[in-house]
Amino acid sequence: MPGNAFRGMLVLVPFLVGFACPATAAPEARVSETYGKLPLHFEANQGQTHQDVRFLARGSGYSLFLTPTGAALTLTKQVSPARKPAAHGKSEPRGPATGTALRMSFAGANPDPRVTGLEELPGKVNYLIGNDPAKWRTNVPTYAKVRYTDLYPRVDLLYYGNQRQLEYDLVVRPGADPTRIVLDIQGADRLQVDAQGALVLQTSMGPIRLRKPVIYQEVDGVRKDIPGGYVLKGEHQVGFKVAAYDASQPLVIDPVLSYSTYLGGSGEDRSAAIAVDAAGNAYVTGHTESRDFPITTGAFQTGFGGGAMSSGEGDAFVTKLNPTGSALVYSTYLGGSGPDDGKGIAVDAAGNAYVTGVTGSTDFPTTIGAFRTTRAGPDSAFVTKLNPTGSALVYSTYLGGSGAIGDYGAGIAVDASGNAYVTGGTSSSDFPTTAGAFQTTFGGDVFGGGDAFVTKLNPTGSAVVYSTYLGGSGREAGLGIALVDELYEVIVAVLVERDREQRREIT
Repeated sequence: MPGNAFRGMLVLVPFLVGFACPATAAPEARVSETYGKLPLHFEANQGQTHQDVRFLARGSGYSLFLTPTGAALTLTKQVSPARKPAAHGKSEPRGPATGTALRMSFAGANPDPRVTGLEELPGKVNYLIGNDPAKWRTNVPTYAKVRYTDLYPRVDLLYYGNQRQLEYDLVVRPGADPTRIVLDIQGADRLQVDAQGALVLQTSMGPIRLRKPVIYQEVDGVRKDIPGGYVLKGEHQVGFKVAAYDASQPLVIDPVLSYSTYLGGSGEDRSAAIAVDAAGNAYVTGHTESRDFPITTGAFQTGFGGGAMSSGEGDAFVTKLNPTGSALVYSTYLGGSGPDDGKGIAVDAAGNAYVTGVTGSTDFPTTIGAFRTTRAGPDSAFVTKLNPTGSALVYSTYLGGSGAIGDYGAGIAVDASGNAYVTGGTSSSDFPTTAGAFQTTFGGDVFGGGDAFVTKLNPTGSAVVYSTYLGGSGREAGLGIALVDELYEVIVAVLVERDREQRREIT
């Protein structure tokens, strides 16, 4: 979520926003939290919103509107008028409330399907707004589900709540063609299908992930999974590929919406990177100015070390959430007495977390025998490896030179042997490079624009396997890094700035 700091940040942003409440909250706050945990429901529109809307659902930070032709979702976050830390911990003005709006429709679908509420709930909704009773809306019915009948010929769409999360199923009746189903998504900057088969919507508030759809049939009471997944149909359109199945029986396509939760304290918090292990645990890193950031007992660093909150300083954090997002496996501060910021994270097969970022602390936690245990410049990149329980450092090192503007890590990857590959930006003409590396000489301007760098650290963090600058006379910065095969070939995303124009290049 570049450029946005939130009081309580949203780690994953699907079609639901979670709720949070401090342990010391007043009774009315606890009541509010309990209300927020009520099951998701859909209100019939009886004049409380635009006439085109048939049903709506509301929650903390989101509103969902169902019309005959699709769904509109608004996600909002209130940004406080305080100041937020910039890339190197320095303060810069903050903007107003931020948010995004998404609209999902179905290309080539029935423009006027029958939209009905199912399983009416006992609760009613009342809108007593203003002093004119004629404009009040009372006893508005609520439903557990909403069905679109014949969205496509013999294809129904069903919205429903699952533990406060929004789900939707596409039910393909016998004789229908599932390849006709095409979702048109507006409001996202870009759509992509990741390596796990998830549909990723890149938005101004960060990525929204819809995990690989579950496709199945139930025959004689036995569920049979059918291979398939998302397939991009255009810049803003996605369909479904489905393997051979029994066309005489109904088929269900169930896109799984990832969980969402707030993560933060009473200060300014922001997430910068996330990684997921094979078991579905999520590892998040970023920056926090909250002295009450949720930290777990036994974590490596349970005390906030980042200075006064009003100064714009703070600590990095590393948090591991369980696969359902319902609990913290561990959560720890990571920093010294100056500003620290986690910007990239990776995880290995054993569950060790590798974190990189930027630190302005002369006392950032490092380990004995690490590659560099003292900071050379005003800001330095760091590389830290945390054990699987988040209780101790496997290694932790500074990585940088003495440049006046400083150095920072932005992306990190790890191979099967435990070597860490780091990229970022440097303004240091003495950034550590290795003999025989691709570019051993700094090519930028130490006062105006630096170079990207690519560094490989050995599994113990005690030495650099190789390290190189990557840049010319303009300004470059490494944004992300990935390993592409068993030979550990490296792909680096580099931001290049020349003549005030910016473009991204892949190296």
